[in-house]
Amino acid sequence: MAHSIVPPYLLARIAETDADGMQRAAEAARRSLLADPPLREERRREAFVPPVPGQPVAPDDAAPQRTISDAGGTETLPGRAVRREGDPVSGDPAVNEAYEGLGATYALLADAFGRDSIDGRGLPLDATVHYGVDYDNAFWDGQRMVFGDGDGEVFGRFTASLSVIGHELAHGVTQYTAALEYQGQAGALNESFSDVVGALVEQHRLGQTADEASWLIGEGLFTEAVQGRALRSMLSPGTAYDDDVLGKDPQPASMDDYVDTADDNGGVHLNSGIANRAFALAAIELGGFAWERAGQVWYDAITGSLSPTADFAAFADATVLAASSRFGDDSAEAAAIASAWATVGVRSDDRAESP
Repeated sequence: MAHSIVPPYLLARIAETDADGMQRAAEAARRSLLADPPLREERRREAFVPPVPGQPVAPDDAAPQRTISDAGGTETLPGRAVRREGDPVSGDPAVNEAYEGLGATYALLADAFGRDSIDGRGLPLDATVHYGVDYDNAFWDGQRMVFGDGDGEVFGRFTASLSVIGHELAHGVTQYTAALEYQGQAGALNESFSDVVGALVEQHRLGQTADEASWLIGEGLFTEAVQGRALRSMLSPGTAYDDDVLGKDPQPASMDDYVDTADDNGGVHLNSGIANRAFALAAIELGGFAWERAGQVWYDAITGSLSPTADFAAFADATVLAASSRFGDDSAEAAAIASAWATVGVRSDDRAESP
């Protein structure tokens, strides 16, 4: 299954609308929901590789190797290559945004974590733009990033949000490390780690500290017709949008409101808000650049001995242990992370006192 940035429940809301001026969006959402899922699943299976053990360190001369292709409005991948590493700027904004976004994600992984691309060993970064007609999504299919242009009524082009690009490429990092199953709490952690990386890529590119950051995922995707800031808010899940067509952002902010559902692979895009908030709270409590402390701990956890079926409690424990290992048992990092997980109801207060 391809990992898409727009959850199916949101597309379903748009597909059902009969609001004036939203006919194109409704039709685009219906097509996006039906867009070749069997083919994308087959591509994902063909692209699967076993997780790479350990934390390989990027060599001093490591650099991204990017190729951007153009599907030309078809659903055929990869499309025609239109910009390769080192090529001059294109006249197509989507091509340039994809190219720069891949580079920004590579830079975050290398500078913050010493990781040479998605697999840690210099994997080329490939992306395809102009996928489908009014395609309302972007996804990682196990081999490449794929971007739609949006319908123009609800969504604009999906290359316009740097956090989206970082999010989707991070699914590749998870693929090569913990290989978290895309179901239930493990799937929500898969989604949440991608949101963490998406936010960090944006913050790293802008030089923002944790308290300066927006903590929004998908900011800039919605058109002006939508009453909303982004797809998700990591710091305040459930507040990203409140719109007549889209409805209200349904993400829970704590385990008190955990959504038990069979839809959306067991609520992977919904319940990820709980883990997202834990990260944002810890990062803000620690201050400074989020990738240096909280981000490093999350990276240590995802590249450690985490089970592919890990639930929230197991991942919370893994982050507290990783913080203790890297910064010390009595460190501010371990305390802030344990406290954040307790705040969202994953770890109880007594458990938060020690790993």
